[in-house]
Amino acid sequence: MSVLIKPIITEKVTADSEVNNRYGFIVNGQANKLEIKDAIEAAYGVSVEKVRTMNYGPKRSVRYTKTGMQYGKTNAYKKAIVQVAEGDTIDFYSNI
Repeated sequence: MSVLIKPIITEKVTADSEVNNRYGFIVNGQANKLEIKDAIEAAYGVSVEKVRTMNYGPKRSVRYTKTGMQYGKTNAYKKAIVQVAEGDTIDFYSNI
């Protein structure tokens, strides 16, 4: 089971990482906070102080077309906001 799926790189999370040392990740839905902490410490070599998680459900939509109604939904996902120790940073752009 891969715990970390991808980092979140948005304006809000980037601003939060510059000010408060908090970084966002999309993580596996079955991963708990201890597994997330261990995975980030192993992948990026930083010490994690706090992990906050949020579960997002799917967003459903209906489209009315000539051939009938089409139903769709987005995927559900789990988001983790990780606060690292003072002085530690995570550079997402180093391996591009």
